[in-house]
Amino acid sequence: MSTMDLHIPREVSSLRQQVTDRLRDAILYGAFEPGQKLVERELCEQLGISRTLLREALQHLQAEGLIVNVPHKGPSVAVIDAQEAREIYQVRQSLEALAGEGFARNATDDQVRRLRLCLNYLHTPDAAANMLVAKNGFYAILLEGCGNNVVGQMLTQLNNRVTLLRRVSLAKQGRLPETLKELGAIVDAIEARDPELAGRLCAQHVAKAAEVVAGQFANTTEPNRKPEK
Repeated sequence: MSTMDLHIPREVSSLRQQVTDRLRDAILYGAFEPGQKLVERELCEQLGISRTLLREALQHLQAEGLIVNVPHKGPSVAVIDAQEAREIYQVRQSLEALAGEGFARNATDDQVRRLRLCLNYLHTPDAAANMLVAKNGFYAILLEGCGNNVVGQMLTQLNNRVTLLRRVSLAKQGRLPETLKELGAIVDAIEARDPELAGRLCAQHVAKAAEVVAGQFANTTEPNRKPEK
């Protein structure tokens, strides 16, 4: 049997990852809007890369659910509709409850301390200026210490679309103070090493976010639609 050289030059792999990360951040944090068509020629010029490298990055983001590739029309930013949002929140609610419960039970004292410090940071003006990134840091610590690798992997895979929905949720007037209060109660329960309460509060936090997003979808005058296939 002949052998195949699967070695990828480190500089090529690194560049591909950088392109993927740059495009992902542009989608998650609003530089590209849902439904926006992605013109390959323009992106290649902006990023200074080859079309082959760009297409590899776009394929990766398509697998993450952030991009759709419509035949004869090309790639565009994925649109999450109301039904998909409900389904995402249903899954997230169960997984995040497990993560909160597991963190309260399994996290080290240092991980609990870091979670509290991250919560304190969320109350600062610096965090308010980039709340989506700051909240992702909070959840990264939660998953790190929950003691369940499968839950962590599944929530990490879901996180990109959750971040898109957080943009919708946090856009509601007054939602941010409510969010911080809910996260504060979760951290209090974790510090008290009360797994059942921590899990229940995590589930309630997600349920509230789902309710807010559902209301935002209901109130929009032009509901988001998936691109035509």
